[in-house]
Amino acid sequence: MRHLLFISWLFLIFLATKEFYIKAFLKLIRWNNLLIIAFSQYLVRYFLIENARNSIFNDWKFLILVISTLCIAAGGYVINDYFDVKIDQINKPKEVFVGRVIKRRYALLMHQVFSGIGIILGLLLGWRIFLINIFSVSILWFYASIFKKKPFSGNVIVAFLTAMSISEIAIFYDPDRIIIHIYALFAFFINLIREIIKDLEDMKGDAAHGSKTLAIVLGIRKTKNVIYSLLVLFVVLVLILLAKLSNHNLWICFGILAMFLMLLVYKLILADRKSHFAQLSSICKIIILLGVASIVFV
Repeated sequence: MRHLLFISWLFLIFLATKEFYIKAFLKLIRWNNLLIIAFSQYLVRYFLIENARNSIFNDWKFLILVISTLCIAAGGYVINDYFDVKIDQINKPKEVFVGRVIKRRYALLMHQVFSGIGIILGLLLGWRIFLINIFSVSILWFYASIFKKKPFSGNVIVAFLTAMSISEIAIFYDPDRIIIHIYALFAFFINLIREIIKDLEDMKGDAAHGSKTLAIVLGIRKTKNVIYSLLVLFVVLVLILLAKLSNHNLWICFGILAMFLMLLVYKLILADRKSHFAQLSSICKIIILLGVASIVFV
């Protein structure tokens, strides 16, 4: 198995160096997002799983879990760009790599290699993770090809899979750890809101190619109302779960995050153009990073 993984990675590196610039390859798989995913999973494992601190770096199963998650995520990013070439040429022309720097057939091959490795590694970890990985690969394909152009469903899929990268740690080690599911809930709602904001930012390109995202179907004002409703629902659910835990540090951390959520609402009220929505998307990223960092203090 180790030899198979090594050969697969060598093959991907060979493609990267021979057929396109390494920089384009790294941007295509969103290396910075992959680092955040890996960092988040290790923080959850180290701080939120009991008796983990002495064993985390000797736990090869967890390393396999992280690598499988990263492979599936990388494959998802590649197939998303594969289907989005025409839309991205309008929304973000400088970041289009598939078909320009990276040949389409190589992009499809990269998706298959990454996804295949993720599924095989999941099989080593048991039937639960195996099924989660198969589901993730399948839904990412349908998301990129169909659901991304539909209202709301595509946003929910991305947010759900992001939350699953956190929840699967609890599923693998301790399904009853409520605190891990609180962070998964946080990841779900903030990423769902960010995905809707990104649809507002990309309305021009989406509309030009027939996409029916929430922003296009409802318009800016009604889409903002959806975001406000999601924020309220998120706060209510988090308060209910926090009340069950009675964790003082967790209350403080989410209290600090609440201030950034208020900043997000304030900026959202004023937003009416692409640059404003790009700024809101960045604020969501900051909130996500702060949420991940708060695990240390809980």
